[in-house]
Formats: sequence, structure tokens, C-alpha cells
Amino acid sequence: AARATAEGCAESTRHQAARRSVGTMAKRRFYTPEDLAAHNCAKDIWVSINYKVFDLTELIQANRGPLAQPLIEVAGQDISHWFDSKTGGVKTFMDPSRGVRVPYTPHGRFLHVPPPEPTAAWNTDFGTAWWLDEDLIIGRLTEKTRKVQIVNVLTHQTDLLTVCSEETLEEIRDRYMEYNKHAQSYTWKKLEEDAFVPMDMEKTLDENGVPDESEEFDKLGIDFDYYYPVIHVYFNDDLTNS
Repeated sequence: AARATAEGCAESTRHQAARRSVGTMAKRRFYTPEDLAAHNCAKDIWVSINYKVFDLTELIQANRGPLAQPLIEVAGQDISHWFDSKTGGVKTFMDPSRGVRVPYTPHGRFLHVPPPEPTAAWNTDFGTAWWLDEDLIIGRLTEKTRKVQIVNVLTHQTDLLTVCSEETLEEIRDRYMEYNKHAQSYTWKKLEEDAFVPMDMEKTLDENGVPDESEEFDKLGIDFDYYYPVIHVYFNDDLTNS
């Protein structure tokens, strides 16, 4: 697996694709784990906490030093286990030597976490702790991904996309733009009772009658990799500008 260095983002091929896809589109409502994992270094760092995706790039660049390092080391990952799901704060534990609760930071104390001992060197002028700062949240981590095949009827090209189950077809089309820059000039259809019918771009796959059957396949012992839902896209005459 690709590993991040302090400066450069180490990327697998799929992470490079995710970075291109996310980097060239408007901010999304939902992100896949692969989207998150593409942002895995100090110069481009995302993390997720309880399904909230944070872009910490500017924060890290403005606060380089020992307290930034634990975050850089988990760039591109989910760190929900660092935080209390009820309070939203950093997890704490009872220090037996002092009989007080202190932050639990086994990976090392990080930005905005107070030191275990009072010190004049502790700077508290940062305002809101970053994990409570709504301005750093760029979207949500999907609760479940699913895969879908998109078949271009004009070119006969087939692309397999990993998408968020919560995304509308419009949002999935934005992901498909990586493969077809004129995607907006296509009508999306599904096969229904031996006829291809247009789909509602403002609805999700499930709402369009394309359910996620992966769990059912799993119960039956069928490898879902052998079957993915198929969407056929038909070229219109109103070619979008490149």
C-alpha cells in the first residue's frame, strides 16, 4: 500500500484517480473512503471523524511542528476512535497518579489538545478546536459505497464506478466526468421490462429502482463482483463545451 511522507503524497493508481476526480469538481456532499485516502500528506490532508470529513491542509501548513505530526501520520484516514462520539471531544482517561482526567492521545498530543500539565507555553488563542470547527468540514463520509457500471451506448465504453449510496445521479454524473467530460450531454437510462427508460437525475440509484443487492448476494454466497447494476448513457445533440 502507498504510504505518505511528511511532504509528498504517496498514491496508488486508484488514489491518483480519486484525487483528480475530487480536485477538479465542486465540493461534494459525500465522499468515499478512496476519496479520503487520496489526501494523505502534509500538503493535502483530510481526515474523517464520525462521518464528517475535515480538510486540515491550511491548518497544518500554518502550524507545522511536533503537534502537527500525529495528524500528518493519519492523513487520509478515519480517526473517529480518537474522539468521544457523545461529547465530540477528544477521549480522556483517568490519570491514576494525579486522580484527574486527561486527554487520551496514544499517538501523541496533537493540535489544540491541552498539555497534561499547566504551562505558560500553552497557546490558547486558536479559538475553536479544529475538530469542532464547522468551517473545516467539507462533507460527509459515506455510510456505504456501491459500484455501478456505466455503458456509453455511443462509444461502447464501459466504466465501473465506486459511488456513495447517498448520492443522486447528478452527483454520480460528476464522478463520471473523469471518464467522459461531456457526461452532461447524455441521457441516463436503465433497463426496465425489456425497455430502456430515462432515470431521474435528482434521485439516488435506490430511489430510481436500482437497489443495492450486495447484502442479498452475500447471503446467497454469490460473489457480487460478477454482477453490478448497469446504467446506459445515450448521447444527446447538445454537446457541452469542453
